[in-house]
Amino acid sequence: MNQEQGTRPSPDLKIIETRVYRGPNIWSYDPAIHLVVDLGSLEDFPSNTIDGFTENLLAHLPRLDQHHCSRGKKGGFLERLDEGTWLGHIAEHVSLQLQQEAGHDMRRGKTRQVKGVPGRYNIIYSYADEAVGLAAGELAVRFVNHLVQPEPDFDFTTELERFIKQAERTAFGPSTQAIVEEAMSRDIPWIRLNKHSLVQLGQGVHAKRIRATMTSETGSIAVDVASDKDLTTRLLASAGLPVPRSDSVRTVDDAVSVANRIGYPVVCKPLDGNHGRGVCLNLQSADEVREAFPIAADQSRRGWVIVENFVTGKDYRCLIINGRMEAIAERVPAHVVGDGQHTVAELVEITNADPRRGVGHEKILTRITVNAAAVELVRSQGFEMDDVPPADTMVKLTLTGNMSTGGISIDRTFEAHPENVEIAEEAARMIGLDIAGIDFICPDIAQPVRETGGAICEVNAAPGFRMHTHPTIGDPQYIAKPVVDMLFPPGTPSRIPIVAVTGTNGKTTTSRMISHVFKGMGHKVGMTSTDGVVIDERLVIRADASGPKSARMVLQNPRVDLAVFEVARGGILREGLGYERNDVAVVLNIQPDHLGLRGIDTLEQLADVKAVLVEAVPRTGFAVLNADDPLVRRMRRRCSGQVVWFSVAEAGSEVREYIESHCRRGGRAVVLDRSDLGDMIVVKHGRRSMQLAWTHLLPSTFGGRAMMNVQNAMAAAAAAFAAGAPLHDIRQGLRTFSTSYYLSPGRLNEIQVDGRTVIVDYCHNAPAMRMLGDFVDKLGDNLAQSSDIGRASRIGVIATAGDRRDDDMRELGEIAAQHFDVVIVREDVRLRGRKAGESADLITEGVRTAMENGARCRQIETVLDELTAVRHALARSNPGDLVVLCVDQHQTVLTELESVSHLAQAGARSGDEGGDPDFVKPDEPKSEGEPPTPS
Repeated sequence: MNQEQGTRPSPDLKIIETRVYRGPNIWSYDPAIHLVVDLGSLEDFPSNTIDGFTENLLAHLPRLDQHHCSRGKKGGFLERLDEGTWLGHIAEHVSLQLQQEAGHDMRRGKTRQVKGVPGRYNIIYSYADEAVGLAAGELAVRFVNHLVQPEPDFDFTTELERFIKQAERTAFGPSTQAIVEEAMSRDIPWIRLNKHSLVQLGQGVHAKRIRATMTSETGSIAVDVASDKDLTTRLLASAGLPVPRSDSVRTVDDAVSVANRIGYPVVCKPLDGNHGRGVCLNLQSADEVREAFPIAADQSRRGWVIVENFVTGKDYRCLIINGRMEAIAERVPAHVVGDGQHTVAELVEITNADPRRGVGHEKILTRITVNAAAVELVRSQGFEMDDVPPADTMVKLTLTGNMSTGGISIDRTFEAHPENVEIAEEAARMIGLDIAGIDFICPDIAQPVRETGGAICEVNAAPGFRMHTHPTIGDPQYIAKPVVDMLFPPGTPSRIPIVAVTGTNGKTTTSRMISHVFKGMGHKVGMTSTDGVVIDERLVIRADASGPKSARMVLQNPRVDLAVFEVARGGILREGLGYERNDVAVVLNIQPDHLGLRGIDTLEQLADVKAVLVEAVPRTGFAVLNADDPLVRRMRRRCSGQVVWFSVAEAGSEVREYIESHCRRGGRAVVLDRSDLGDMIVVKHGRRSMQLAWTHLLPSTFGGRAMMNVQNAMAAAAAAFAAGAPLHDIRQGLRTFSTSYYLSPGRLNEIQVDGRTVIVDYCHNAPAMRMLGDFVDKLGDNLAQSSDIGRASRIGVIATAGDRRDDDMRELGEIAAQHFDVVIVREDVRLRGRKAGESADLITEGVRTAMENGARCRQIETVLDELTAVRHALARSNPGDLVVLCVDQHQTVLTELESVSHLAQAGARSGDEGGDPDFVKPDEPKSEGEPPTPS
């Protein structure tokens, strides 16, 4: 239905959901904003059916005619508008153009319809500043609705100005922006650490920080010295450098006394001021000193004021970086030039209308502020603000040449006399600053200062760069280059190796294995997992840390020289990756878990999410892929680097033959060679085959019975090999890694409790239960063989998260029933949208179905509370039995098991028959600093 059929469009476009991707994601390699929008009735009204829509759109944003869109040429978007495109797509282009209006050159975007939902679209577009990108999307939607049906209270010009001002407030200053852009050009990663100008360049041990032009190398003593102008002058004078005569005072009478002693004219300025605030120049008498003193004292944090003789000449700023002069600018005070037609006030307005001028440091020039001091200065030159100065007459509005007070700059870098350059460099060395702004007052910087009578009047820490990067007159100087050269000399690394691990099951254990290997090599490893953030084997944050925020925390840690990240599906969908790229990506498997959440309904969609890690591998990196999983195998096409396969397939199988072909072409792989002696993990590189370890000799595999950990060990070995670890270090790491609580808490931990073998694991989905069941069968048979009575009952406590699908819960129960004699169903504390008992009922339903079909299970019970379920399982077991606890709060459970074990031992020593768990008093949980000690 459209206008021809008598229906008018309504402004129904609205944002349903907003996401901010801060790294590679399912839509883009770069950070992006994701808006889910609903068109409502506008689904029936493409752009060519709305009268005047395109004309009004281009009237307000004419530069949209430069957008390529899918046509790949300028004007391509206009063609789409004329042909008729939907308003969600238009909102994407408006969002990009709004950012360009604010100075952010963003061009990447896409709009895709949500499958199966008419009128709903995914809008994805790039951003430079998160707040600006979000504001652009919100304004774009309002603007498009306004074009459909004008909103009386909406004025686009006003809203655009407000948006640009917001962008200017959150943007980096010119100095910070110049350094960040230089770092980006060298592929140095950066992280903004606050809403202002504190930025980290590099990662981990290689990280450096900047705040505007202050760096990690800037000494605090040097900054303090530069802030004390009296001390600065005395230090420079002691080195024989030209400085004005001066003294520091606390009272106006002392100021007059000093002025009389050194002779007029003089300057009054705050001892520790900056940006020229409170500086009063060319004071000719005691009365002027008395008037100037409170102005200077008001800007002094410590109340001290400097009185020095007034040095005449031009104002030059010499920028010294790492001991070398890199740029010189002549600073001209804020002024206007008469034209014989306009008043001084009008000339100020005309000057401030220059689009290069803004408030403070938000633009390359600062607007001129007319205050009482400016009016008085104009009056001293023979004019009032309403007077019309003659043509070509310069009227000063400030005496200082600071850019922050409205001055302009002229580049003089290549005009300075070598002697003046040497003086400026020596001054920076005397103060001890790595980046210093040396202020010269002299008639001409091209003539030696010592001959012309000039002097150094100030040394500045954290000098502004914009007078050099964006001079009003002259060529810009690329001074960010020597700053980055100082922080990262050529050949110095800025990145730490990143190994990222994803998959449905086994992520945490594999991440721990990789970390253990590199820890044994002497690395300070930062690891994230579902258990928390670990820095150099110390748990520093206890939480689910498998998302992007935790990854950024590790990259900010100055001790870390290698990172291992467990990357979960939820974090990728929510925010993307927390970093730009990973050197090694490991994909273990794709299994039916978390389906039906956040629009991921099929295994293929889940594989697309996990493949983001593979797409984030650079050309020099590696993707470690499970060749036995078809969905993982397909990811090889998305890898820009090399693929390293791992597989437990039999020799001669189709998969194994494919791997052999891959290796003959120079590729790498980790495979399992089976023989009568056992299973050997073999590393292949090209035509070389290198034996790594027998699986039954790896503690984590329980003598080769835990096949899931055999696969995890192979993936870890492949990742470590790809990251450059020598074979003997990989072997040693895997041989010393066990599933003890200290190395692998909550993952296949074994503990002996009063004659019972208890396994604590995190198993929470059907594929994991299938692998765990295989292990339970092997371990249970082994226990039965060693038992005096020739059998061992198997008791399992199981559960799953409440946000899983009903069928997935039933399947978990069916599989568990195949391997346990008794199944006890519990629930997590977090029900995730389910009613209490609902998840347990579904699992129980699956168990009963399997029992009806002849499964091993002979009894099923429901105990919802986790700790109560654990106690119940122990109570109904006997010595020699196998008890498997699939838990959520593993620390609490291990504490309980240790308590039961210790009480049982104490009872045995006192002559009791053994502590019956039914009568064990619930112990108080230990503090987080006192983890349980498993047997």
